[in-house]
Amino acid sequence: MSIVAILVLLAVAWSALAIGQIPNPFRARTSQARLWRRAFPSATKRQIGEFLSLFADAFSFRSAETQKFRPDDQLIGVYRALHPAKWIPDASEVERLAKELRKRYGVALDEIWDERMTLGALFAQVQQTRRGMAHRAAA
Repeated sequence: MSIVAILVLLAVAWSALAIGQIPNPFRARTSQARLWRRAFPSATKRQIGEFLSLFADAFSFRSAETQKFRPDDQLIGVYRALHPAKWIPDASEVERLAKELRKRYGVALDEIWDERMTLGALFAQVQQTRRGMAHRAAA
């Protein structure tokens, strides 16, 4: 077997192992659940967990690592950590996130987007939309 074939096989194996892993700056963190509960005391653990799972699914991260993200993590920062070498982002993860946010929570990411948007700001928008929907349903 040639050295090129071996290198190709190693590259394929390495990328297969890396699928679903969160980027390095976040991987070493412990659970950030306490920060989420402190930032959103009226939200249930389940609500926070569902939001973080939606986020992780959109970015193809393992669900076991969702608690490593903090409320002050910027969406664009997570994207750039995942794709540091991309000159022209394809933003497929952000598109999946936008689609799921609209489907599950009725939140239009394109209408509230800001480059500095954090996961916490996005979750606050989800909570606000949920409260508005519950209020309209009760009326």
